Amino acid sequence: MNIHALVQGMAGLALAGFVAAAGAQSKPTELKVGISTFLSGAPSVFGVPAKAAAELYIEQMNASGGIGGVKIVPTYIDEGVGSDKFLSEYRRVVQESDTKVMVAAISSGNCNIVAPVAEDLKVLNIMWDCGTEKVLEDKRYRYVVRTQANATTEMVASVLYLLRTKPDLKSIAVINQDYAWGRDSWELFRNTLLAMKPDVQIVAELFPKFGATDYSTEISRLQALRPEVILSTAWGGDLDTFVLQASQRGLMRNSLFVLPLAESSLERLGSALPDGVIVGARGDHYFLHPQHKDQPRLKSFVKKFRDKTGTYPIYSVYHMIQALDGLKAGYEKAIKANKGKWPSIEQVADAMRTMEFRGLTGTVKMREDGQGLEEQLLGITKKSPDYAFPILEKIVIYPADLITTPVGQKSPEWVKTLKPELINHPRLRQY
Repeated sequence: MNIHALVQGMAGLALAGFVAAAGAQSKPTELKVGISTFLSGAPSVFGVPAKAAAELYIEQMNASGGIGGVKIVPTYIDEGVGSDKFLSEYRRVVQESDTKVMVAAISSGNCNIVAPVAEDLKVLNIMWDCGTEKVLEDKRYRYVVRTQANATTEMVASVLYLLRTKPDLKSIAVINQDYAWGRDSWELFRNTLLAMKPDVQIVAELFPKFGATDYSTEISRLQALRPEVILSTAWGGDLDTFVLQASQRGLMRNSLFVLPLAESSLERLGSALPDGVIVGARGDHYFLHPQHKDQPRLKSFVKKFRDKTGTYPIYSVYHMIQALDGLKAGYEKAIKANKGKWPSIEQVADAMRTMEFRGLTGTVKMREDGQGLEEQLLGITKKSPDYAFPILEKIVIYPADLITTPVGQKSPEWVKTLKPELINHPRLRQY
């Protein structure tokens, strides 16, 4: 063999060894995971329970061997510090502690911010609660996935439930938070509603600032307009404050309220929320889920969570657990594909796009674009002698594939193609 051929052969062997090493990472002593949630400000009523859920569930996971025999070590980031500081903290956690997995974020605005940063840093980012559909429709990512539904799925289901409940609807008003989620969710709801019932009159579009504490101006205007339906996709402390003030002023007596995110506020609002309000669960997340409430896994978690926090789990809690379940399923699939060896973060990210996994309630199916598909549960509030807050009755569960934008299409346009036949589709499950 001549020298040139020998050098080529040695280079080839070296390259093969490098590729093999890249695909077979050494098993770490711990898996560092950064987790963002609101720990301060009005949204903390939503974010703090999610942190409690993460603490409880990670402890439980580690006691059972963690992920592939590796224990999870979490670091928590407060989303309530503002976007700039949040992003700075995100970078610090990744770069200073060599964290390869981030579970972020709640805020749609923050998800839009961190997605390209995660891509640049080559860190797996699991969007665990934000709803904005645009983040995965406007750009394709390698390292970014979402383990729950997006705003399109949630808003389409809400429109279908509204038209099922009030088929003769003639007028509607909206009062939403003035930021990405409030604007985008309304666009999707409006486009879906007008596609199915084009004669509906939109009498007001109100967008108070995020974190507002006084809704008297908006409530006065809505009382004067008297729309048949008032929609609000607000969440957390903002939703609680608006509903309390609307209830005190008698606004809820004159209009049907549609609150697609209010499952998380049922216990906090208590008697302020009257019977007959349409409530969504941002997925099928409900401790009295008609199919799963008596299953041991859900019952056990609900009890443990109540023992730890004194409250029932809300959908942010389910979404947090779902992200951790998805992370575990992704690693397990990648480890299996890697013949038992610890996978690279790229292998885990790829595995998470071609899998199904079970959360505390239903099954989540992941798509090639990183979007998770989950069913949607909606119902109507009703007082119960068994609880100090309203529960949901007349529950309908919507299959995800019927109400989620196909890969490669844009949601605001796709929802315009939906037909009224979906309102009473035979695959809907009613309870």
